[in-house]
Amino acid sequence: MKIKWLKRAFQNLENIANYLQQNNPEIAIQIVLKIQTGIEKLADFPLMGRKGRVASTRELVIINTPYVLIYRIKNNDIEILRILHSAQKVPP
Repeated sequence: MKIKWLKRAFQNLENIANYLQQNNPEIAIQIVLKIQTGIEKLADFPLMGRKGRVASTRELVIINTPYVLIYRIKNNDIEILRILHSAQKVPP
């Protein structure tokens, strides 16, 4: 399946990277790579995430990070909707 990023999700990733970069550049790189790896796996295993709290979405917990990837499967595409810290409330 093809991965498509929504603008908001890409902004989420940039914000995460910028925030972490300020405190620990090495951790920032590690976290971003883990997020990217999780997204790449979705192309082959789109149902690996759990059913989302919002209708028609799925959530992939990024292993060894506090981040959750929110996505949906639409036609033959995986749309990356948001990347949130697990402490954040999932928006409707």
